[in-house]
Amino acid sequence: MKNCLIVKMMLGWMIIFFLPTSLFGWENTTSSVNEKPFVIPEITEWKGGEGNVSLSGRIIVKSNNVKAIAQAFANDCEEMFGWKPIVSTGKPRKGDIILTCRKSVNLPEEGYQIEIGEASLPTVNILSTSPKGMFWATRTLLQLFEQSPHDRAENVVLPSGIIIDQPQYPLRGFMIDVGRKYIPMSYLRNLVKMLAYYKMNTLQVHLNDNGMSEYFENNWEKTYAAFRLECDTYPGLAATDGAYSKTDFIAFQQLGEQNCVEIIPEIDSPAHSLAFTHYRPSLGSKEYGMNHLDLSNPEVYTFMDALFAEYLGGKNPVFRGHRVNIGTDEYSNRNQEVVEQFRVYTDHYLALIEQYGKQPMLWGALTHAKGKTPVRHEGVLMNCWYNGYAQPDSMRQLGYQLVSIPDGMVYIVPAAGYYYDYLNTQYLYEHWTPAKIGNKQFEEQDKQIEGGMFAVWNDHCGNGISTKDIHHRVFPALQTMATKTWTGQLTTLPYAIFDQKRMTLSEAPGVNELGRLPNETIEKKEISPNSSLDLPIIEAGYDYRVSFSLDCKAEEKGTILFEGDNAIFYLSTPTTGRMGFARDGYLNTFNYTLPSQGHVDIRIEGTNKETRLYVNNRHIQTLAKREVYVMKSSDQLNNMPGAVYQPTVYAPSTKMFYVPTLVFPLQRTGNYRSQVMNLKVEALHANR
Repeated sequence: MKNCLIVKMMLGWMIIFFLPTSLFGWENTTSSVNEKPFVIPEITEWKGGEGNVSLSGRIIVKSNNVKAIAQAFANDCEEMFGWKPIVSTGKPRKGDIILTCRKSVNLPEEGYQIEIGEASLPTVNILSTSPKGMFWATRTLLQLFEQSPHDRAENVVLPSGIIIDQPQYPLRGFMIDVGRKYIPMSYLRNLVKMLAYYKMNTLQVHLNDNGMSEYFENNWEKTYAAFRLECDTYPGLAATDGAYSKTDFIAFQQLGEQNCVEIIPEIDSPAHSLAFTHYRPSLGSKEYGMNHLDLSNPEVYTFMDALFAEYLGGKNPVFRGHRVNIGTDEYSNRNQEVVEQFRVYTDHYLALIEQYGKQPMLWGALTHAKGKTPVRHEGVLMNCWYNGYAQPDSMRQLGYQLVSIPDGMVYIVPAAGYYYDYLNTQYLYEHWTPAKIGNKQFEEQDKQIEGGMFAVWNDHCGNGISTKDIHHRVFPALQTMATKTWTGQLTTLPYAIFDQKRMTLSEAPGVNELGRLPNETIEKKEISPNSSLDLPIIEAGYDYRVSFSLDCKAEEKGTILFEGDNAIFYLSTPTTGRMGFARDGYLNTFNYTLPSQGHVDIRIEGTNKETRLYVNNRHIQTLAKREVYVMKSSDQLNNMPGAVYQPTVYAPSTKMFYVPTLVFPLQRTGNYRSQVMNLKVEALHANR
């Protein structure tokens, strides 16, 4: 009897075990619900499903207004992965990606929904209310593809679930100073693609500026200044060391439009205006310095009105976008008369931009320039950068729309010793959103806070910093700021995991500005002069080791070994005949001259801080950051990386660092006489 009772009890438990757990209100802990996939910016809402979906290699377009996006998406797949989906309007099949764009979808303009395997037919179904939302959805998919085996479309496996994603702030951007340092258009175009890949929709281009006179013998005539755009109204105004043609600038904006990135051109005045006073000295202020326009001189208005008219007038204006920034930062407020003149000037150019049908933008300065003269605010967008110049709560109360760009948190000034060299991305990721402007905290998604930006200012003209060095600082900041302006406080991933995973993603389709190296060593035994190197990369980015052997012959000065679009590596520099390199207009030489005969083994190691030369395994020289000006201790500032934010305007010092770095060029060989062999290119550190 006892054994019979045990058997009955066992049968009872077996019946209970095999009944559906839902009858008892229990969750089935054996089911596997997919975790939220990693994307930058982080998805705002995820409903995990079970299982996964493999792609078919087809894109089905259900809405005519997204055909161009579907084709661009297919092209990006080919660029990144080597396979190109077929774009069709046919009947969906298993594994297809389906694009549907219609107004009835309950999503904001930039929002989108992706249903992966959740319908009766296992597909990837994208829903959006606008082409812009659809475009952002394709960026999400490309990032997911990168994290799956992607040698063929059929090998791409996506986790089942539903993504509902939308930005917390409408403006998500970056500002780059091309006035103090010329940035090639090729980089600006790649920058647009990178911003788009991470759903950032705004790029402000600071087109004119000048250096600080203390680095130029306190002589305004000698101080560097540049205006970077072709100008017919004032022939000769555009900088001779680098300027953009109107044709190229228009094409640049069109690329932005195709990638949902608005280009905001900025012509900065009445301060930062030395390029204009160099061109016409009568415009400059004798009282406040030649980098200030003389606001009591009517000729200033005539000059600036005509300059804006060239780019804003006509049926097809050069400035194509919705917004134009008029500058207005850091003008003197020494006396009330000049303050009122500044306010008149500011209002005049806000009105002028409106007359051309654009939304005006400006840098916040109206706390610094507090006065009686009215300055319009309705429909005006203000970059709030330093609370001492424009208190954001006061500006909000006046009615301005605000862009959060607090200098002590999001300003990069490369190798300057003040502000940030690299942003404190962990602090930003864990503590910042656009609702925090300096020491002022607003409610999240305040309707008067349009969004957030970060900035690169190239204050120190002539400091050796290259465009590659700037990019090395920009990219981690871009990934972080993309997350904090799109996802805001909804981020759930710990920073350490985010920081680890972010490097697994590309910069953008077809873009490798960092010069990332493959995991395996690149080797080439025989190297011929005047030929393409035909390597899997065209340049080696930080941190790299490039080595090669030479059977030496006498080389003439200026003999190039390797070159690319961004740099040259010389066997014999044009000036001294020593080994060295050039990029961005800077020539750097090692204290080493190649022998006219014999065999040598050369090794170059480069990081974001220095470039090292080894010959026959002997260290010859390290070119590293060096101080080229003296700074007084009284000029030291507290807003260094990692410090607590202090709302204090930086004080320009007489200190400057020169940075001799090199992203190594590997596109072509030069016309050398020596025999070159055994080229090796490798990363200095594993898991870069």
